[in-house]
Amino acid sequence: MPIKPEQLAALMHEVEIEDPIDFADLPFEEHELRALVAAHLCEMAGAMETFSQEDRMLTLLAVSAKLVLENLVLHLQLLRRHGLPVSDGVEALLSRLRKPE
Repeated sequence: MPIKPEQLAALMHEVEIEDPIDFADLPFEEHELRALVAAHLCEMAGAMETFSQEDRMLTLLAVSAKLVLENLVLHLQLLRRHGLPVSDGVEALLSRLRKPE
């Protein structure tokens, strides 16, 4: 793997400067969670070394899409649980997805 988990964790932290993650009151250290995720992703990438470039890209895209969907669902659940509105952009997206009554 061309990137080490420590390097990936550092890149993750840099991305968080622009788009911070609310770790709230989780009983874990932020840097430990980052390190855990980075190690897991590097392990996954290493397991794909025998994949073709196209298969690797498709796999990473599928994993990314699943994580973005999971993040969206969790975010919406939290907003609903606390009775908070979604942003205008999210509402516009969701209104396109809703079935006509």
